[in-house]
Amino acid sequence: MQFVIGEADYLLNVKKMTQTSSVFEKTYTYYLEQISQRNLKALEDKLGIQVLDNEAVIKVFSQSYRVSGKGIIGPSEKRPSFDICIILSKYILLCPDFPTHKKGWVSYRDFKDSGPLLKFYANDVERPIAHQFSGKINALKNAAKALGGYPPQLELSYDVSMQFDILPKIPLLLLFNDMDKNFSSACSVLFQNDADKFLDAECLAMVGVLLNNCLKKISSA
Repeated sequence: MQFVIGEADYLLNVKKMTQTSSVFEKTYTYYLEQISQRNLKALEDKLGIQVLDNEAVIKVFSQSYRVSGKGIIGPSEKRPSFDICIILSKYILLCPDFPTHKKGWVSYRDFKDSGPLLKFYANDVERPIAHQFSGKINALKNAAKALGGYPPQLELSYDVSMQFDILPKIPLLLLFNDMDKNFSSACSVLFQNDADKFLDAECLAMVGVLLNNCLKKISSA
């Protein structure tokens, strides 16, 4: 499958671009053309989504987005940001034929093709969360809960451990240890080991950035 613009290029140049750029518009239009050729109803069980009137209804952080070959519509009845459009489009287009039954948490670096974006993921996902909430454990817990986070069904020795259902079939696990006299604060954001069957490495990095941005926005409100 050929794409108009690589998501890695988008990630590396996100601060230099705007959603109204012609490149973004061409990419958006291209994805819609590809989506229009998919049988969305056949993806319901595979992705855990609803399809109503030939529109896929997909929840991102519990907010519903409608996706079809005609466009992508957010909760505000407008087109969402370009990163959300990319994530939702690829989520539809990369839907795997068969589910993975063996589950387990892995770091971003464990995914194929993540290598070129490891520095980006550290600098724009994990380190900002660690810095933003250093010495603010309660603020992180409150922001995570407001975003729909909940304790994982695991025994973990972290100051904060929260699971998020960012997309159906794609949960995230946030692990945070606050600073002490010997160590600075640290954060890891993990995925289920089959996440790369639903999204490619570039989109998984976008998902991590989305988590960081949402936590920051809530805590700053």
